[in-house]
Amino acid sequence: MATPSTLGQRRTAALLLSPFLGLFAAVTLAPLLYAAWLSLFTTRTSGLGFGGTESVFAGWDNYVRALSDPEFLDGFLVIAAYCAVYIPVMIGAALALALLLDSGLAKARSFFQLALFLPHAVPGLIAALIWVYLYTPGLSPVVDLLASGGIGVDFLSADHAVLSTANIAVWEWTGYNMVIFYAALQAVPRETLDAARVDGAGAVRTALSIKVPMIRPAVALAVMFTVIGSIQLFTEPKVIYNASSAIGSSWTPNMYVQTAAFQNNDFGLAAAASLLIALFAAALSFAVTRISRRGSKP
Repeated sequence: MATPSTLGQRRTAALLLSPFLGLFAAVTLAPLLYAAWLSLFTTRTSGLGFGGTESVFAGWDNYVRALSDPEFLDGFLVIAAYCAVYIPVMIGAALALALLLDSGLAKARSFFQLALFLPHAVPGLIAALIWVYLYTPGLSPVVDLLASGGIGVDFLSADHAVLSTANIAVWEWTGYNMVIFYAALQAVPRETLDAARVDGAGAVRTALSIKVPMIRPAVALAVMFTVIGSIQLFTEPKVIYNASSAIGSSWTPNMYVQTAAFQNNDFGLAAAASLLIALFAAALSFAVTRISRRGSKP
C-alpha cells in the first residue's frame, strides 16, 4: 500500500510531467492519429469533374499506391546514396575535430569550438540559399575560379545533386556533432590517458585505441540521429530544385509527400507516405541502436 509520502511524490511527478505530456499529445500523437485517419480515405470526383468531390474510404489503397510508385521508392535510393556520402564524411570530420580540440596541442579551444559551431547556428534554409548562390554559374566566385582553372563543374546538375546536398549538410552539422563528441571526451578518465602515456602510447594511438572506443555510445547516438534526420531530407534539395529544376519534385520521400499534398491535392496518399517514412525511420533507428550495442560489447 502506498504511503502518503509516496502518493505525494507521484502527484508531484505527474504535475511536473503534465506540461510535456500535454504538448507531446498535441503536437505529436494528435497529428499522427489524424494522418493515420486521413490515409484511409481518398478524394474522388463525380460527374466528369463537374459534380464536386467526395471523400471515400480507401482502406489500405493509399499505402499500396505509395509502395508501388517508383518515384516514392526511388526517393529512398537517393537517401541511401546521400547517407553513404554524408554520414561518413560528417561523423569522421566531427570526430577528428573533437579529438584535435581535446589534444594537448590545441590552443584557444573555446574560440575554435564557437567558430566550428557557428555554421549550425545558421538556419537550414538560409544555409541552403547561400550554397545555391555558391553553386550557381555566373554568380559564384567558386565556380568562376574553377572554370578559370579549366575545371567545369555544374553543382546544380542531377549528376551532382547528391554531392551538393551532402556538402551543405556537412557544413551545417559537423560543428554540432563536434561539440557532442568533445563533451563526451571530457568524461574520459584522465588517469586512463596518463597510464597510456606512461606505457608509451603516442597521441594518435591514444586517440584511436582509448578515446574513440570510450565515446562510442556518443558516436552511435549521433549516427542514429543523423540517419533519422537524413530520411527527412527536404530543405536543401527543395532549394536546389527551385534553383535549377535538374532534380524532380519528388526527389526525396519528403518532397514526394509535399508534391502529393500541395500540388496534386492527394492528402490521403501524402498521409500514407508520411506514415511509411516514419515507420522506416523508426525501424532504421532501431537497427542502428542494435548494431551499436553489439559493437560496444566486449
